[in-house]
Amino acid sequence: MSTKIDGFLKEKRIDPRRILAASARIERLRPEDRAIILAKRQARKSEDAAKKKEGLAAKKPRTGRSLTARTIHAALSGKPISGPAKTRILRAVNRVLEQKKQEQVAMAALFDVPAPAPAPASKQE
Repeated sequence: MSTKIDGFLKEKRIDPRRILAASARIERLRPEDRAIILAKRQARKSEDAAKKKEGLAAKKPRTGRSLTARTIHAALSGKPISGPAKTRILRAVNRVLEQKKQEQVAMAALFDVPAPAPAPASKQE
């Protein structure tokens, strides 16, 4: 039985190794990310609480964690994978599609996303 992501990759003719390469390039830490991490560390050590929320310390750096072959194989075989791993796969697939001059896709095109739970009804007295 083919999973949703496996069928998508076969339909679009994308090699999983290409996804690994794209993810490594996207998620790699860059000098600006290292500067953000340094600014956050220095702001945390300072006494001024307002300094923690300004400048580079307010930005969010890349994780530096790219996809692994094990994660790709788990996704292709239908095993459960974490939310951040799904997001990394989505970003890498969209990057490859962008290189092929094709439209980007949403998470639902690659994975079975559960429907959002309905909001609880408020009690009116």
